[in-house]
Amino acid sequence: MKPIFDRGPSLTLRLFMALLASVGLITVDHYTDTSVQMRSYLTASVGPLFYLANLPQDMLFGASEQFKSHQKVLEENQVLKDTLLLQNGQLQRLQFLQQENDKLRALLGASPVTEGKRLIAEVLAVYSHPFSHQIVLNKGSNDGVTVGQPLLDDLGVLGQIVSVGPASSRALLIVDNTHAISGRIERTGLSVVAEGIGQADTLRLIHLPHSTDVIEGDRLVTSGLDGVFPEGYPIGRISKVQRDARQPFLQVNSEPYAKLDRIRYVLLVWPHHGTSVADPQIIAPESEESGKEQR
Repeated sequence: MKPIFDRGPSLTLRLFMALLASVGLITVDHYTDTSVQMRSYLTASVGPLFYLANLPQDMLFGASEQFKSHQKVLEENQVLKDTLLLQNGQLQRLQFLQQENDKLRALLGASPVTEGKRLIAEVLAVYSHPFSHQIVLNKGSNDGVTVGQPLLDDLGVLGQIVSVGPASSRALLIVDNTHAISGRIERTGLSVVAEGIGQADTLRLIHLPHSTDVIEGDRLVTSGLDGVFPEGYPIGRISKVQRDARQPFLQVNSEPYAKLDRIRYVLLVWPHHGTSVADPQIIAPESEESGKEQR
């Protein structure tokens, strides 16, 4: 029986045979092209093995790059969203400032009749009494504001100053039920008196005979006869003309041009030197007097 672990050639013999084979292969490789072909065959055969060996690394690298790219896109997207939000906020602010600028420009151009001093004031507070229509302004005696001084917006007459402090003042609007203003019908030149009735969109023309030539749509402007408002400022448009034989006078209402329920800025005007200022004792809502004074 042949043993399983048989003793082979000696180590020296095997080393000599390996050295001899190496020299032979080197000699054959030097003088022939067979080894080149063998190397090419071996390279072609092990190429897929290299590809398979590098495939996990390539996949991990690609996934990593894709993740980094996705993360970068998310970050850039967030930055763009933040930038868009800021720009939208700035755009809204610019639109608001543009509207304010347009209002102020319109306000400055709202006085075609009087070329005297003009001053823009901001409304600080509005009295909310049902029949009292007054506002508080951020301009006072330090700015030259005086009692009885007229004020208007970009569309027409608003009212007049009734009390003045150093840095603020209070104004009575033309629709207040204690206020009256002298005007004239622009179409006919007829002088009238328009009084407030406590409603923000209505003035009432008083003491007009039934034969008065007035129609709906007529334009009502200041006459200058009250010594407060210079002549020619727009007051309102005739909105109602009712002839009732049972009433002693014609019932005529006017809708003010000024937006009395949306006041933010007003224009204070100084009348011409030839126009006197009205008596400063103007009836205020807190006064016990209930009569109307023509302004």
